[in-house]
Amino acid sequence: MNPFSSFLQSFCRLIRPMTVPVCAAFKRISHISAVFTLGTVIVAVMTFASAEFAGGRNAMTAYAETPGQDELSGRAKRAEETALLTEAKIQLQLTGAGSLKNGQLLLGNTLAKNVHKDREIRQEQKAAVEKNRETTQLIMKERERIAAEEAARKAEEEARRAAAKISYTDSDYNVLLRIVEAEAGICDMKGRILVANVIMNRVRSKEFPNNITDVVYQKNQFSPVLDGRLKSVKVTDATVEAVNRALAGEDYSQGALFFMNRRRSQSKNVSWFDGQLTYLFHHDRHEFFR
Repeated sequence: MNPFSSFLQSFCRLIRPMTVPVCAAFKRISHISAVFTLGTVIVAVMTFASAEFAGGRNAMTAYAETPGQDELSGRAKRAEETALLTEAKIQLQLTGAGSLKNGQLLLGNTLAKNVHKDREIRQEQKAAVEKNRETTQLIMKERERIAAEEAARKAEEEARRAAAKISYTDSDYNVLLRIVEAEAGICDMKGRILVANVIMNRVRSKEFPNNITDVVYQKNQFSPVLDGRLKSVKVTDATVEAVNRALAGEDYSQGALFFMNRRRSQSKNVSWFDGQLTYLFHHDRHEFFR
């Protein structure tokens, strides 16, 4: 038996007990109206039943299961939130991967810069060491050059002093002190040494006597001998120092054999100096000739 026939039988059994009260209620209605009404009810019931069996659900059930507008909005909102969350997770993963890559690149660049900088520092240190070595070598060479020049100067000075030294007695020494004091007692230290140099140059020259005393007392040579001042002067410590330095070899005379105080000399002597001798230089109160 098909479901439709079964449904009709069940329906008939259901409404059979209800027909008697219905007929009693409508006993004043015509038989045709009651039959028409009953047929309409049956058709309606059959229509609903057909819809249920054909579609598996009746209209009321379908309506009850149809979601409302609020529920549709909620679903759409949840779907949108889910999509946004998913996109955010994907973006976070991508960002994390990018950050890791950027971090690795930054670390690599930093390490490379540090290595390059360290290489530059080592090169600068090496250059500085090399420059210091070269500077040290230059300094050593300069010191050696200065030392060699100083040694040569000392050797030359020693040779000059050795050549300048003369033999003299205590009497000669005393005469030299007095002539220097008398001629240059008012001069500076160099002026006093120069007078002693001239006396010693004459001792070494073949044109004059070979000792200090004879050179000083040679006729018409030094005015302090002529006027007696040689014996009356009082020798000062400055003159002693000047004579000792001259005897030790200190010499500024350029080989001078004559000196003159132009202001205190007689005109005929001045003329002879200017006409017969070679002028060398002037210092303090004296002019020196050769």
